[in-house]
Formats: sequence, C-alpha cells, structure tokens
Amino acid sequence: MSEPPLPLIPVSELRVGHFVLLDLGWMAHPFPRNHFRITSPRQIDTIRGLGLSRVRIDPARSEFDEAPANEPTPPGAPAAASPSDAAPDPAAEAAQARARALAEQRRTLALCERQYAEGTRRYRAVLDALAHDPLAAGEQARASIDAILAEMDTQGESAIRLLGDVQGERGAQHAMNVMVLSLLLGRAMGLAPPALQSLGVAAFLHDVGKTRLPDIVRFKDEAFTPAQLKAYQEHVAHGVALGRSMGLDATALLAIAQHHEAADGSGFPRGCAGSEMGAVSHILALVNRYDGLCNPPNPVRALTPHEALAHLFATQKARFDPPTLSAFIRMLGVYPPGSIVQLSDGRYAQVHAVNAARPLKPRVLVHDPRVPRSEALLLDLQATPDLSIQRSLRADQLPRAALDSLEPRPRYCYFFERALRVTQGAPEAAS
Repeated sequence: MSEPPLPLIPVSELRVGHFVLLDLGWMAHPFPRNHFRITSPRQIDTIRGLGLSRVRIDPARSEFDEAPANEPTPPGAPAAASPSDAAPDPAAEAAQARARALAEQRRTLALCERQYAEGTRRYRAVLDALAHDPLAAGEQARASIDAILAEMDTQGESAIRLLGDVQGERGAQHAMNVMVLSLLLGRAMGLAPPALQSLGVAAFLHDVGKTRLPDIVRFKDEAFTPAQLKAYQEHVAHGVALGRSMGLDATALLAIAQHHEAADGSGFPRGCAGSEMGAVSHILALVNRYDGLCNPPNPVRALTPHEALAHLFATQKARFDPPTLSAFIRMLGVYPPGSIVQLSDGRYAQVHAVNAARPLKPRVLVHDPRVPRSEALLLDLQATPDLSIQRSLRADQLPRAALDSLEPRPRYCYFFERALRVTQGAPEAAS
C-alpha cells in the first residue's frame, strides 16, 4: 500500500523546524537542496519570496524547539497578533523582493544555458547525419536556425547574455557563439528573414569543412609550416562542397566560402576585396574573427571580450566592412559580456548582459565579499545613473579575492534573453 502524500500548508504557516520539500527545480530557488529543515526565519522569508502560496512539509522530519504556533493559547496569556495586525517589516519585504529577483535571475540563466546546450547537441546531430544523409543534415540545420529565429522573435528586443562555465566540445560552442552573435547582428542591421536564415545556417556550419581535415591541422597554429597552413585553409573549400551536398542556398554557400575573407583583400582563400563580399559574408567574417580572439584553440592566447573588440577596432579595422563593424560595436557595447571592469565607485565587476539600446549601461556581477557568488544579484547600471564603468581590466589585474569571486570564464559562451525595458533617458550610443 502506497504512503499517503505529504501535506501542503500555506507558506504563511511555516515555522522554524518545519521540514519542507520545494516542488521546484534546483535552479529556481537559492537553497543547496529542495528539501531541508528550516533553521532560521530568513529561510522562511526566502521561501515567501519565491512566490509560492503553499509548500509541502514532512511532519515526521520536522523538529520544533517550542510549541507550534497553532496550539491553544494558555489561559491568561496575551493573544498573539494576527498577521493582518502586524506592522509591515521593511527588512522582510526587502528580503522577499530580493529572493524573487534572485529566483528569476537563476531561472532565466538556466533557460539560456539549456537552450545553448540544446543548440550544441543539434550541431553534433547535424555532423552525425552528414556522414550518411547530407540532405537530412541540411534540413536539420535549417530547422535549428528557424527555431532560434522564432525564439528571438518572441523575445522582442534581445540582450546578449554571458553564460556560466559551459562544458562541451569547442567546435560546437564556437558554432553556437558565431551563430547567435551573427543572427543578433543581422537583426540589428535589418536583414530580411530569408537573409537571416541563410546567415544563421552559414554561421552554424561555417567550419563544417574542418571535419575533413587531419587532426594536426584542424585548428590554426602560429607554428604551422607553409604546407600545414595550406592544408588548414582547405577547410573552406571542403565546407562549400559539404554545404552543396546538404542543399544549402547560394547566400549561405557564399558566406561559408568567404568567412575568412577580409575587406582589404588580406583574407583567404581568394583574397577577394570587400566589394566582392555579400552582406551576410561581412557579418560572418567579423563575428568569426571576434570569437576566435576570445576563444582561441590555445587558451593562453585568449583576449578578454573588451580587448578583442578594441583589437578589432584599433588594429584590424581595415579588414572589416565599416558599417558592419560599427553595428557590431554598438550591439556589444564598449564592454561586451565577459569583460572585467572597475566601477566608478572602485568596485570590481564582470559584465553579464548587454542591451544594445543602452550599451554603456550593462548588467554586471559585482564583487562583494559579504555575498556568496551563488546569491549575488546582477546590478543593472541602467537603474543606477550615478554609477558607471570606469575602465576595463584583465583578470591578472584583479585582487585575489575579486578574482576568486568573479571567476573569469575559461571560455566565453553567449546566448540571448529578453532585454530589460528602458525606463529612463534616451538610448545611448557606444563611443
């Protein structure tokens, strides 16, 4: 015979000592587990802040240090004040609001990470299908891009979000990063839906030709011999041939063929001029280079997102189409997600989300020694007009405590989420 279900009680009746079982996913609440004995009133305030009206308890594992509140009041004792008679507790209300914000922050990050992981899984599935059914692989790639575009459309205005320390294969993560940033840039530049789909497919599959290379030349290395460099560059031709076998359209095939070309003619394999490159090709070539600087095969050579963007603008500007580069900088902001910064009040922070409408006012994770990283709320600089970013830093310029707290990523992985509503002031332009 099955055991009876555990009782549900109103959250307002929770007491220190109740053993609770939260019917929530682990990313939807701030506790280490979703079942535990309540040991402090602060935990009750946090549970209230999750927006639950009732919570499941286990009476057998509940332990109270004093009589439950619903026992009869002894004769002569003063009656306890009802909740409606009690004066509002500003500290409790603030704790509840913070708990709700923290739960929502964790929920949206978890959703982004799940969608990103699903994208990398689809990428691997496309490569697996390519070996035995190229046309089916092409259909899978187009379906994946259509799903991403539909999600972007439901978001309205999207913000670029830095993900956590995502585990996985580098090639799939590079494909996802380039695809997400390319589609966001294409939307910002007003590409029509057919061009956006071609851009997304080309970005997703731009390096598919590397699957035909020997391992020794699959990733570019500064120590390549001329023969190895030539073999590496052949991945472009392999990619175009595979794209044709998958039934990709002409715009996507051209972008794959030109994803290493440059506007000044210094790219490969043809060294074509910028006027010979399509708009989709310009976007893909730029985003591919940016992610290559942030996430190179050798992590020792990685640049921070701020350094990568500054490097592109300061030393490689001629390689890229000027309107495309300007739009990319406006979209990412001066301090792209992942950048380590120092705020105008001296605190250290990491940029986690950028809204293109307010590029100088991103959301940042601030180093606060009093708050564990797992409980830290992102600070929206848009809502703090008296606070700004003073400068960008490398990880090795941080004090040890700030470095341990902010945990700069070994890889930078991006997805998108709904942008916060601009509530004051006009949109800012990136300088």
